[in-house]
Amino acid sequence: MKSRFHLAFPVNDLAAARHFYGLILGFPEGRSSDAWIDFDCFGHQIVAHLQPDGAGDRAVNHVDGHGVPVPHFGVILPMEEWELLAARLRNAKVPFVIEPYIRFKGQPGEQATMFVRDPSGNALEFKSFRDFSQIFATA
Repeated sequence: MKSRFHLAFPVNDLAAARHFYGLILGFPEGRSSDAWIDFDCFGHQIVAHLQPDGAGDRAVNHVDGHGVPVPHFGVILPMEEWELLAARLRNAKVPFVIEPYIRFKGQPGEQATMFVRDPSGNALEFKSFRDFSQIFATA
C-alpha cells in the first residue's frame, strides 16, 4: 500500500464543511460524529473538527507575485484532474483567493495552482505539474 497523509483541521460549522468538502469538492464522507467528519481527499484522510473560531489563515507569504495564505493545505493532482476541479469550483461559484494560473512559468518547478477558502476560512491550494519530476526541482 502506498503511504497516505492524515490531516485534522478546525472548522466553525460542520454542516457547512460537509456541504463544501462533500458536495462542492466531491470528497466522499467517511466516519463522522457531532464533533468531526472524515473526508477522502484524493485517497488521503482529512478530518474537519468542530472548533468554533479556530479556523482560518493568519498571514500571507508572497510567492510569484501573489499573497499566499498561511497556513494552507491541499493536494497535487494530475493536470486533467486539476483542470476539472478548477471548472467544478468555477461552476459552483466558489471565490478564488488566487485564480487558477501557471506559477514559475518556464522555470524549474513550473506548476498550475489555485487557492480557495472553505466556509470557515481555511485556505486550500490545489496544484499540478505537467512533469511530476519537477515537484522538488531547484534548478
